Amino acid sequence: MTGKTKGSRAKATGKKALPLEVLERLYSQMLRIRRVEEETARIYPSDKIKSPVHLSIGQEPVAVGVCEALAAQDVLFGTYRSHATYLAKGGDLKSMMAELYGKATGCARGKGGSMHLVDVPHGAMGTSAVVATAIPHAVGYAYAMKVKKQDVVTVSFFGDGATEEGAFHESLNFASLKQVPALFICENNGYAVYSPFRVRQAHNNIWERPRGFGIESVRVEGNDVLAIYEQAREFVSRIRSTGTGPYFMECMTYRWRQHVGPLEDLDAPYRTPGEYKPWVEGDQIPRLEKMLPADTVARIRQGIESELREAIQFAEESPFPDDAELWTQLFKEA
Repeated sequence: MTGKTKGSRAKATGKKALPLEVLERLYSQMLRIRRVEEETARIYPSDKIKSPVHLSIGQEPVAVGVCEALAAQDVLFGTYRSHATYLAKGGDLKSMMAELYGKATGCARGKGGSMHLVDVPHGAMGTSAVVATAIPHAVGYAYAMKVKKQDVVTVSFFGDGATEEGAFHESLNFASLKQVPALFICENNGYAVYSPFRVRQAHNNIWERPRGFGIESVRVEGNDVLAIYEQAREFVSRIRSTGTGPYFMECMTYRWRQHVGPLEDLDAPYRTPGEYKPWVEGDQIPRLEKMLPADTVARIRQGIESELREAIQFAEESPFPDDAELWTQLFKEA
């Protein structure tokens, strides 16, 4: 499909309803990410969390919708706003919380923090604090999978600000030239830190730009988790059946919290409550909750709260790294 918003919406609403188990997984994953980040925001002022946090509250549908379309062997590369993609791909929650606490049991041994989450066995290949730098990593990995003839789809997540970096354009050009089995996901939340899109770029057409490199692309409006899932599923299916790509999705979304930190910042001059309100009203978690039986919702909520308590306790009781840890993982061992 080469259309944009209208076509993507039609796919979510025009086909027969998704199986209940898919709706349950989408709901469970979004709620799990939301609750993890709400608890992260609650704990953060205590200084137990030892790194800055960039929360994805409000943006959960993008990570969850895309990752639901992936297989276990598929991989993703992400940004410093990394909690949602890490968890949606199956990253271990205990290891993530311990990493936020700077503990030795963390997924990066307490040395990476919130912006550098990694769980290679589950396909979360790493996230980067430098804008756009994970995009070429994803392209290189996808190219390697093609050369090795591996059945792996590589996904690159990045924000709208990353599309202003040279690495973005260079990566798309190489990916198209080599027809790598990759899916590019632009999480367009409208801001690069505090600069709105309209003051940074003359045309609101990120989704069209990959076509200049010969890459098929779409925009999905409204933070619609079902539309995101169905479009990602289509592109992933085509990559898997042919072994080639790439494809590109611009997903319109919105972060509810400040750029970095646990607070709401609706009193800040760069955005208004009026801009924020429609996104909250369109929250996908209560939308999907209405599609599920009440007992299913209760079971999911109970399971998430139990898992979250265990993960926080694990993080708080884990030891800090030894000083010797400073000298590990500096070079690749022969």
